[in-house]
Amino acid sequence: MNTIQSNQHNINQYLFDWLDVLSVQQHSQNTIEAYHRDVQSFLHYCLEQQIQIQDVELSDLRQYLSYCVEQKNWSNQSMQRALSAIRQFMQWLQNQGVHDNAQIQDFKIKRQPRPLPGMLSPENIQQLLDQPVPSTEKQQWLWARDKAMLELLYSSGLRLHELVELKLNDIAWSEQLIRVTGKGNKTRVIPFGQKADQALKLWLTVRLQKPVDHHFVFISQNGQQISDRQVQNRVKQQAQRAGLSADLHPHLLRHCFASHLLSASGDLRAVQEMLGHSDLSTTQVYTHLDFEHLAKIYDQSHPRAKKT
Repeated sequence: MNTIQSNQHNINQYLFDWLDVLSVQQHSQNTIEAYHRDVQSFLHYCLEQQIQIQDVELSDLRQYLSYCVEQKNWSNQSMQRALSAIRQFMQWLQNQGVHDNAQIQDFKIKRQPRPLPGMLSPENIQQLLDQPVPSTEKQQWLWARDKAMLELLYSSGLRLHELVELKLNDIAWSEQLIRVTGKGNKTRVIPFGQKADQALKLWLTVRLQKPVDHHFVFISQNGQQISDRQVQNRVKQQAQRAGLSADLHPHLLRHCFASHLLSASGDLRAVQEMLGHSDLSTTQVYTHLDFEHLAKIYDQSHPRAKKT
């Protein structure tokens, strides 16, 4: 085996050992696959440049990212994602005694401002959720289910997949709490409101009309667990029925939940917990959405803002 082949073998073995560690730590399969792609791309670049993994320096990482921008048209977001994976891998190599360059662990790229998500007003939400019951029996069945899904998406800020995977034993009716498993297999408990409680109870009486052999809360018309795509389509259809022009999707209802709750409470930490964000900076995007409200509070409260 020549030197290049030996280097390739060693690099691949380090990568697979690290991915095994991530799997044991119960990272999601999607996360592991993304990390695999990002780190493998960097290691392939090092191999082409004949850079031994133990000799990688900060300048090599900078050149790699420049190469990706120039040759692959990477966005700032793509660079941030890849850099996060590479830093974690290099940190693991350092823990294994393979590499020792603390500069790489501290290297960061300035983030571009996040685009603010589109938003519906509370009046728009009311327009969506308080639609009249349809006249036909089939549409009444669909509306009972769709209304329960919409109420829960907005009431508790669920991710789409968290809604789809919700099971009957995840609902604590007396406390009005639900248990969901989010990103990284992290479980959290979230309250749901009175309107969602009513809609869920009505839907479950309708759900009993179809024989099912599973415990998922939301089902399709054939009795099977509803899919992500079906929920997306139904949310769009109900938005059109309500006369809303917004391109409504489940994640937008999660944004509305966060923004409206933050505007009313001002408790960023509580909103972070309910959304299941591990990083507070992820939640802070919603503070920008309430600029008008914050400006009003400032004008009313700050001693240097009051007019004499």
